[in-house]
Amino acid sequence: MDVDLMIRVFPFFAEAAWITVQISVLALVLGLAMGACGAAARLSRVAVIRYAGGAYVSLFRGTPCLIQLFVLYFGGPQIGIELDPFAAGVIGLGINIGAYMTESIRGAILAVDRGQTEAARSLGIGRGQTMTRVILPQAARLMIRPLGVNTIALIKGSALVSAISLVELTYTAQRYIGSTYKPFEMFAIAALFYMVMIWVALQAIGWLDRRFAIDGGR
Repeated sequence: MDVDLMIRVFPFFAEAAWITVQISVLALVLGLAMGACGAAARLSRVAVIRYAGGAYVSLFRGTPCLIQLFVLYFGGPQIGIELDPFAAGVIGLGINIGAYMTESIRGAILAVDRGQTEAARSLGIGRGQTMTRVILPQAARLMIRPLGVNTIALIKGSALVSAISLVELTYTAQRYIGSTYKPFEMFAIAALFYMVMIWVALQAIGWLDRRFAIDGGR
């Protein structure tokens, strides 16, 4: 193992890791927004909206994320949509993870005891207020663990954006392999950074789970 080489290239991997963090955070925000909209659509009483939500989930969960990134980045210019690699990566990952978050959010809402809704309506609380003041606060606690799983999947899946020439961790590793012919060292550094990012995310998820756990954190 060429430790000296690893030390020399470490700062460049740190810069690439920061790009990966930015992509992951922005894609997570977009994914949460898409997931909330998708869950609302899936639970809608209007059939057309409900079917549209189902189509979104089926399309983006049923096709590889890499293909979605290719269509967005390479196919977009054919229909007048030109995105740089960073924007394409954020949008592609965000929309993809949003489909998974749609089902996580929807499942958490459906898991709340129906008696809560009946009790709210017996008190004269409207459907909208029942959802925002009674159902969602309880569902939010149930969402933490599945959304945490999706967040970890998003961080690992961010490696796919290297295929559209975005200079993040995986792309940086591949670039240095081409000039150093040291694949083990380069991928070891990249793996180390991914492990650190995932560890930080797990700590945050664990804190949220303990802080808002329904069972008092046990």
